[in-house]
Amino acid sequence: MHESGIAEDLAAIVLETARRVNLSKVTKVNISFGQMIQIVPDIFEFAFRETVRNSIAEDAELDIEIVPVKMKCMNCGSDFQVKENRFACNICRSTDLGIIQGKELFIKSIEGE
Repeated sequence: MHESGIAEDLAAIVLETARRVNLSKVTKVNISFGQMIQIVPDIFEFAFRETVRNSIAEDAELDIEIVPVKMKCMNCGSDFQVKENRFACNICRSTDLGIIQGKELFIKSIEGE
């Protein structure tokens, strides 16, 4: 369950950022996860909630965006979104691919008072 480790790291960033900008309460955290990170949102949210318990972020709303996997075919040059875990070009069926998006893991914004 890698969600726990990621939740701990992101919670530390949220709390440090809130402290640095003098927030008394974190009200919302907007997070992006690439689909290839394979986060289960419910498990991540549970782990995050446990990590921020009794802190200024304990009641923060989490907005989790899952970014789909987008690839570029190195053979024909086409870009496509991966569907149903089919890692082959939609045009030429090549498996010589480069990742354009889908491995993101970042906090987009932190809101608070």
